[in-house]
Amino acid sequence: MDRLRDDEPRAPADFTLARDPWALFSAWMTEATAAEPEDANAMALATADANGLPDVRMVLLKGADPHGLVFYTNVESAKGEQLARNPQAAVVFHWKSLRRQIRARGPIVPVTPEEADAYFASRHRDSRIGAIASRQSRPLADRPTLMAEVAELSARYEDGPIPRPENWTGFRIAPVQMEFWQNGDFRLHDRVRFTRDGAGWSRARLYP
Repeated sequence: MDRLRDDEPRAPADFTLARDPWALFSAWMTEATAAEPEDANAMALATADANGLPDVRMVLLKGADPHGLVFYTNVESAKGEQLARNPQAAVVFHWKSLRRQIRARGPIVPVTPEEADAYFASRHRDSRIGAIASRQSRPLADRPTLMAEVAELSARYEDGPIPRPENWTGFRIAPVQMEFWQNGDFRLHDRVRFTRDGAGWSRARLYP
């Protein structure tokens, strides 16, 4: 197992030789954005409830750098409540067109209020209204009820500023492990796992 540093060079063409997981992540995400027909930034987010029962759903990655992977949600949703009790999570990206996937897992921390404000303000106006209207994961009598709430909020704010609700923010997963997988013929896949090792990373190639 190789021990790596954070200042290693950019990812090589052969990903199994990569020494920087974030450079490799960026390269693969760039290729996926060009190749996937929709939502290359979609990732399956796994959390666990108070009884340890796993839960998983698709969310959108909204930021990625060596500090971690960022997504946004209502903190009163099921995933928000699960993360409050157990601030750890795992994600997987799967790009069928490229026959690749990336897995990552680690502790979760909230983004700063300034980060949440900036991202909320960048969203489409209707998405901001929707975030306020939705009592995410709570029972809903019918769709007209939701749409009536959306209409009322739209009229209330008209063309004025739409404040970020206090129960809506982002979370950052700080990976302690990142695994890169590429499909191989006859299920002889390539797998490389990076594991946090102090200020750097250790790397291991895995059997398929």
